[in-house]
Amino acid sequence: MTGTGIATVGDCRIAYRRAGTSGPPVVLCHGAGIDDATVSWRHTIDALADDYRVYGIDWPEYGNSTGDVTHTLETYVDVLEGFLKTIPEERVSLAGISMGGGVALGYALEHPDRVEQLALVDSYGLGDRLPNALPWKLLSQVPGMTEFGKIAASTSTKSVRMVLDSLVADADDLPDPFVEDVRQKLMEPGSIQAFKEFQGNELSFDGRVETNFVDDLETLSVPTLLVHGKEDPLVPVEWSMRAADRIPDAELDLVDNCGHWTPRERPERFNERLLDWLPDSHAPRPQYPKAEIPGLTRASD
Repeated sequence: MTGTGIATVGDCRIAYRRAGTSGPPVVLCHGAGIDDATVSWRHTIDALADDYRVYGIDWPEYGNSTGDVTHTLETYVDVLEGFLKTIPEERVSLAGISMGGGVALGYALEHPDRVEQLALVDSYGLGDRLPNALPWKLLSQVPGMTEFGKIAASTSTKSVRMVLDSLVADADDLPDPFVEDVRQKLMEPGSIQAFKEFQGNELSFDGRVETNFVDDLETLSVPTLLVHGKEDPLVPVEWSMRAADRIPDAELDLVDNCGHWTPRERPERFNERLLDWLPDSHAPRPQYPKAEIPGLTRASD
């Protein structure tokens, strides 16, 4: 079974994709920019649905989610916490890409008792500088430039591939459905505003980032898989390599011929590795009753 739902978290309406009817729960966290649960996780949601209960969430002002929030990683950790309180499962596995990886990591550090396993994909939050992100921030400072660039980038599949060339290993090699997903995202009104605000709050003009969990990694008690494209032009692969050395229970998987968008650039390779990593879907798992939580409601699928 696949479907969609809306969870009310404070003043936010958090949209999510839902798939699977049995097995351990897995929550997927997408990244910043031209992204949402469908763009990053389209193939992963389908790949997991036979054996897991899958939730792919959209952050506030991404996809179909709404909510007037301060776009910081700390805010998204709070949103994730609120969302998890609306689902029936007590413990979940988390997978996050880029910014979403930083959110998943931040949540796991704060609430290790709620996280079964953790997968960080080309993850933010594992280092102190992102020099290759500066062109995006500089463009965002020019009034109207981000909106103009978004419209211009969506005019053709060729222009979309030019945008993706700064994010992936080989833009010419990308499958057309991936390019079309990104193009549709670019065409959505206001689809880049949350990213602009996140950049303003998290990235300085010397490339330094606001959120860096490196000094906390040795305290992380959750089994962690780190996946990183070897040719990631945005987030240094060394970040994941260092994190794998510091996290007590960690595995590292570096993906050949792959840039920053591993689940879409190498979907079969990625999904196979993730399925191999996740908890056994056939093992019996206890169910915990959920208490009523004021202000948090869950819509029907």
